Amino acid sequence: MCLVDTREQDTPLFRARLKEMNCQWERRKLNFGDYSVCCDVLDLSNQIAVERKMSLDELCGCYCKDRKRFEREFERARQAGAKIYLLIEDGSWEDAYAGKYRSRMEPVALVASIQAWLARYNCQVIFCHQETTGRLIRDILYRELKEALEHYEPNS
Repeated sequence: MCLVDTREQDTPLFRARLKEMNCQWERRKLNFGDYSVCCDVLDLSNQIAVERKMSLDELCGCYCKDRKRFEREFERARQAGAKIYLLIEDGSWEDAYAGKYRSRMEPVALVASIQAWLARYNCQVIFCHQETTGRLIRDILYRELKEALEHYEPNS
């Protein structure tokens, strides 16, 4: 079952994303990230998360005015030993390097911040188109759950 953080705003795009995911989901307050996964025998909400950003514009805000909050969220993930996917819609490395976003943040600073997150946290950056987001989140969480279940040993 996909877990969706209660702070994810209920918008038409959110509803379309959930429909595209085509799986059962539940709203839950997550300690970090916007999406995670669980099943009957295993809850990965403190081990795997997808943090979704709708654009490089939003990401710039996270690295500028909201940097402390953003750092705290990724620190909580790191302290939990979690793996976190930073999924950025409608952007690319090429857009980041070229400054193709609406922010005063310089391209060199944005790229450096993204790369610092890669080095500092157990983080993977994924760029995708908005229409792919739901399927990609579902597939990432499915694969992570499948891997975890293959190594799962119940406490008997």
